[in-house]
Amino acid sequence: MAAVETNTRKIIARLESEGWVNIGGGRHDRFVNSGRPGEMIPVPRHRELTPGTARSIAKAAGWL
Repeated sequence: MAAVETNTRKIIARLESEGWVNIGGGRHDRFVNSGRPGEMIPVPRHRELTPGTARSIAKAAGWL
C-alpha cells in the first residue's frame, strides 16, 4: 500500500491548489469543490492525521 501524506498543512495546501474551498466548521475544516457538487471533505484540525484518516481524505479527493 502506498504511503499517504499525514501532515495536515500539506493536505490542506493540496486540496486548495486543486480548487477545494474551506467553508469553516467546528472541530473540522470542511472543503467543497464547485466542480464536484454535493461532495464535502472534512479535515480534522490536528497537526498530524492518522494514516487511515489521511487515506480516507485522499480517496475522497481522488488522489488514490
